[in-house]
Amino acid sequence: MARFTVIENEWITLKDGTRLAARIWMPEGAADQPVPAVLEYLPYRKRGGTSLRDESTYPVFAEAGIAGVRVDIRGSGESDGVIDGEYTPRELSDGCEIIAWIAAQPWSNGNVGVMGISWGGFNCLQVAALRPPALKAVISIASTVDRYNDDIHYKNGCHLSAQLSWAATMLGYQSRSPDPAIVGERWKEMWLERLENEPFFLEEWLQHQRRDAFWQHGSIGDNFSDVAVPAMVIAGWADGYRNTPLKAVEGLGGNTKALIGPWVHKYPHFAWPKPRSDFHGEAIAWWNRWLRAENNGVEHLPQVRAYILDGPRPALRREEDPGFWIGKDRWTTPQMQAFGIDGQGRLATGAGEGVGSAYLRSPLDTGVAAGEWFTLKPDAELAGDQRIDDAGSLVFETSPLAEAQTYLGQPVLTLDVSCDAELANLAARLVDVHPDGTATRVSFGVLNLAHRDGNAAPKPLVPGEKTKITIVLDACGYRFKPGHRIRLSISTAYWPMILPGPTDPGLTIDTAGLSLALPLLGKHEPVTVPEPENPDPLPKYLSHLPGETRRSVERDLTDGTTRYRIYEDTGLSEHPDNGLTTQEIRDEVWSITNGDPLSMRGESTWTCIEKREGWSIRTVSTSRLSCTRTEWLTSAEVRAYEGDVEIFRKTFEKKFARDLM
Repeated sequence: MARFTVIENEWITLKDGTRLAARIWMPEGAADQPVPAVLEYLPYRKRGGTSLRDESTYPVFAEAGIAGVRVDIRGSGESDGVIDGEYTPRELSDGCEIIAWIAAQPWSNGNVGVMGISWGGFNCLQVAALRPPALKAVISIASTVDRYNDDIHYKNGCHLSAQLSWAATMLGYQSRSPDPAIVGERWKEMWLERLENEPFFLEEWLQHQRRDAFWQHGSIGDNFSDVAVPAMVIAGWADGYRNTPLKAVEGLGGNTKALIGPWVHKYPHFAWPKPRSDFHGEAIAWWNRWLRAENNGVEHLPQVRAYILDGPRPALRREEDPGFWIGKDRWTTPQMQAFGIDGQGRLATGAGEGVGSAYLRSPLDTGVAAGEWFTLKPDAELAGDQRIDDAGSLVFETSPLAEAQTYLGQPVLTLDVSCDAELANLAARLVDVHPDGTATRVSFGVLNLAHRDGNAAPKPLVPGEKTKITIVLDACGYRFKPGHRIRLSISTAYWPMILPGPTDPGLTIDTAGLSLALPLLGKHEPVTVPEPENPDPLPKYLSHLPGETRRSVERDLTDGTTRYRIYEDTGLSEHPDNGLTTQEIRDEVWSITNGDPLSMRGESTWTCIEKREGWSIRTVSTSRLSCTRTEWLTSAEVRAYEGDVEIFRKTFEKKFARDLM
């Protein structure tokens, strides 16, 4: 018999009268013996959205005597109002009010933790920086401390295609109706209010193409000292948010702990590739230490625990990655191993003499093996065999290694370049070449060369003038085996992950000035990170239609156009307790014609379905991005249906000047 109860919906009324919807897992006896509570605060809908993962975790917390409070942010799920953007001052202020509300409840011991993955991982750190008195600790998963460079918008001045993908996702998500079973007759009024007033996020993001005050807001890395509570920061090497744990321990210090596994963008107890982590055990120990002062020693864990990948191979699906766990009691700046280009054109340790200059102008569709920046499944969303992209790249590699080389941290590439134009992008990849030639991407970095001296005030290149640039690649934990080769691949395109500049220039690279520094693992100890006892922790819902995933690349050999298509269908599933049946379909296509960067097009359509007996709604939203030499062109449309009848339609269309992109 469960030792907790579930409150399906509790209204939290804010100072301005707005009601936020909460689902609460309440430990038995909390009314007599108050308990600590953990908040997760998201726009992804506690009903018909994150319920699968919520129901895998919060019952376990409640059984351990910790209340779980899952709240829909303003304008999402069953909460009142309309969303106003990502991590806005209003969202964070509301979060502080929620924490105070929780702490004031008679069942609360006054100590609150906040946790989350992605959006919830972001805002738990950002709320912590505001120092609400009752907040005592956070667990942040797949998050960022730098909203400009380590999120889905821009990366070192390059425009990520994920920016359109995510704007399209949020347009689809926010177009959905609240559940009439919770909000009653108000459901349609609330729905129409959202449809009429929800923003198309891409429009705001394109107004801020530099790292200005908009991106500084919420970037706790700009002032780590604002966060004073213990933080556990978790990420996976297969996800785009892999840099955050090491940055967090460097900046926050103290009782901050980092845990980095092989995972995609999922909670570690059900993530892929395996091995997984016993997240529930880790989290309960963390909350017991900081929310009820249990002397369990979690503060003495190594500051960094990381899974070192041991030569995984690209695959149609990476079920489990080979490797081993290590711990570092204190994270310090790694010692770097330097590589240069020797007289034979090989990548070799030490400073290289080089082989003169090399000219590079990659095909514009170089990058189709990059996978997605933001990964949810260990299939074609992960980077594939890099030989596909290496064909359009400038490549240097070592001789087969006589001994294993193991690294943990962020590689750094320095090189002297001159360009045919004022603007250009550059991508660099660190690759493990297996003895049979198979090539695994270990790390990558991209740079808009106008941002070579920073993201706040970019400046064009002087055509033909040699310029020294530095690219800091993403963090990695990796062992190159004996007999393998370390490859450096450099390209002027990395599409569709990053969008092309307004022209298609070439670069001249002085190989004598090229230096690659790799972060040595250094002093460490082997550690054990327990795996979850339950290998299948997600609850089972009723499936009415199976899901489907398709990804494809099509090259038209007659006109030089490449099309990259993503199709994702969650299938139609019904919650066994509340009867809500949902389905989401994403159909996204990117295209580009080689030799013409202005041919770039992206279109993403989301179809979202919600229904139960006697009630059915559907929304179809389509978002588009294209460009000219001087402008980004955006458009979107949202259509809403009650049953088969269209009841709402809205369009967006705007142009934005390209700001050195």
